[in-house]
Amino acid sequence: MTGTDTPPELGTGRAGTLPGRFEEHARATPEAVALRWAGTELRYGELDARADRLARHLAGRGLRPGRLAAVAFGRGVEVYVALLAVLKTGAAYLPLEPGAPDPLLRHVLTEAAPDLVVTEEAHRIRLTDAGARELVCVDPAGAAPAAHPAGPPPADLDPDGLADGLDLAEFDPDGLAVVLTTSGTTGPPRCAGLSHRNLLAALHGWRTVYGITPADRILSTASLEFDVFTADWVRALCSGATLVVAPRNLTLDRAADIADLPPLIAAERITLLELNTRTARRLTALLAPTAGGRPLAGDSPLAGVRVLTVGAEKWWLDEHLALQRLVGRPTRVINVYGLAEASVDSTWFEARGLDEVPGGAALSVVGLPFPGARVYVLDPDGTPLPDGAVGEIALAGPGLGPGYPGRPEETARRFVRSEHDPDGRVLLTGDLGRIAEGGTLEFVGRAAAVVGPTDAGPTDARVSAARVSAASAGTVSRAARAEARLRARPGIREAAVAEVEVAPGRRELVGYAVTVPGAPDTDGWSLTAALTAALPAGEAPAAVVPVPGLPRTRAGKLDRDALPLPAPGDRTAPGRSGGGKGYRGKVSRGKGGGGGARSGGVAEAEHFLGCGILFLWVPVAVVAWLLTNTLWPGSTNVSAVPAPYANLFRVLYLFEWASFGLGVVWLLFGAAVTARQRRPVGLSVAAHLAVFWLLASWWPQDNLYRTTRRSDWYAQSWLVFVFNIALMVSAAIVVRFLAWQPRARKQP
Repeated sequence: MTGTDTPPELGTGRAGTLPGRFEEHARATPEAVALRWAGTELRYGELDARADRLARHLAGRGLRPGRLAAVAFGRGVEVYVALLAVLKTGAAYLPLEPGAPDPLLRHVLTEAAPDLVVTEEAHRIRLTDAGARELVCVDPAGAAPAAHPAGPPPADLDPDGLADGLDLAEFDPDGLAVVLTTSGTTGPPRCAGLSHRNLLAALHGWRTVYGITPADRILSTASLEFDVFTADWVRALCSGATLVVAPRNLTLDRAADIADLPPLIAAERITLLELNTRTARRLTALLAPTAGGRPLAGDSPLAGVRVLTVGAEKWWLDEHLALQRLVGRPTRVINVYGLAEASVDSTWFEARGLDEVPGGAALSVVGLPFPGARVYVLDPDGTPLPDGAVGEIALAGPGLGPGYPGRPEETARRFVRSEHDPDGRVLLTGDLGRIAEGGTLEFVGRAAAVVGPTDAGPTDARVSAARVSAASAGTVSRAARAEARLRARPGIREAAVAEVEVAPGRRELVGYAVTVPGAPDTDGWSLTAALTAALPAGEAPAAVVPVPGLPRTRAGKLDRDALPLPAPGDRTAPGRSGGGKGYRGKVSRGKGGGGGARSGGVAEAEHFLGCGILFLWVPVAVVAWLLTNTLWPGSTNVSAVPAPYANLFRVLYLFEWASFGLGVVWLLFGAAVTARQRRPVGLSVAAHLAVFWLLASWWPQDNLYRTTRRSDWYAQSWLVFVFNIALMVSAAIVVRFLAWQPRARKQP
């Protein structure tokens, strides 16, 4: 599939850059409102002048073309002044959320290694602790950029800023403009670069499809760490429109009330906004009286909104149509698809003229490429597939970024050569899709969300390790069909299907359903039975787990690693007797913090461990007691110890025998439980043996110490090395086992 339009000439030199495009509007309409936040307005001329002054200050601190500055601010207008200032120096900016968890801050600062961090004094200590090397605080409590003269920074600005009145040297439109941090859905968070030309190509597509004009008022609800934040300000400030910053972030701020969104849209006269899929679902539930929401006054609850786009996660066509009906025909509701590495958005689909899902099919339609973008569906060897066949989605065109700065191997793994594209280069998304009749792209699923991220491997000129295998593609397709059936069941609010390790070495598809409280037949067993009956043999998930809510990442996407496990498979259905193999809906605490249950394999392992404790622990402890005086005569003789201290020693001996018995039980039956924690095999084996040693070694150790002469230094030395140091090493192994995190989960 290819786009139907090629972007026009995007300009050369400064005119072909983001700050150059913004400055055109600032010069043409300096009194037009550029930013609004909490009742505060900043006009284009004011914003341009403030950004110029800060740019001079940053240039004096050494910021130059080819360098990178992190921009870390809270919500408000200052963040836009800072990022424009960075761009005006010719450098690139890295959006950095100062309130992000410490591990994420450290990861991003280490990965991107910015030359300096532009921030506020309030964030200085936290960012310094996270690894920021050089900070520039620009609020009144920090530096004072207002002292610098107006106008863009000069080309050869010395540290004192003496060379006034000279324009900055020619910008390179192909130079880096921004380094975005991906959400980590398909692996560890990556820092992906985009050039000025990439984003201006995307702007051309947005303006063509959305019809953006200077009269638009664009609402930004995202935090600056997400790619849509950059998309919002580029759409607005490079088009002469007004960017309205929402007072709260609807993705990260869990306390933000979705009911505040329609009044905000009305009060600020918003004409265009983008929501993530989770927020769109919350808005739909609010607007639909039958879903428990309350109808809002007026003919349209979002009167005045021309374009409402939804993206970031799979959005089903029936959900798309439902929201379109609720907001009314004057609002264009558009489903968008893309990745940060390809300038955020690559395809779009509008449901106008469509009143119901064709044939009742369960679809997620993401439509046609934006002007200039190109989209392919490939088989595992990189060959485009015929229409209707499921394969990996690949993106191409002028919006395709240069890759991951400082990571050539990862760039080569995801950005691969292709003889089928005019540019000879495509981005492998890790997503599955098909091209339907009419050339529209249907989104099937994200491989990493179903089967987990694939490990990086060696690459060659033709086949990349990043490609989704045929087996994974089949699993994702099965999961999509099962998910469609599950979410269509009465009483189901939301659903997901993913492949999980239900027992060591055994992976199966498991469904997760967010149910309406009190709805009939929404227990796990009933849902599992219904899917088994509705789907062809071998297609149904092994179990369905009802959950109060699907676990989410910071970006609002499904957190696959936090999904709970299904209950044991040897339980009978509710209210039945006999040996059914169904799964029960009752769940225990899962690792994601919500309701979850253990897999059959793990439950069996825990069952054997429990049986071992009940039936083997005491006999082994008794054997240890009986053998003590045989192996170490007199080691437990306390006749010379005065009362009541003698009894304390006797209690010690009881604990040693009991601990030895428990250690033997753990050695025999605890391996499966250890393996289920999903640590590397070597670490799991070491931890299993370490726990055994920590439990079982006290009995022989103490008895050997008590029966060894104090002057027998040979024996004493060996006891120290065999027991004491081994105990320390064992404790260290257990600590490492507990603290270990998989590479793909570096951020919370």
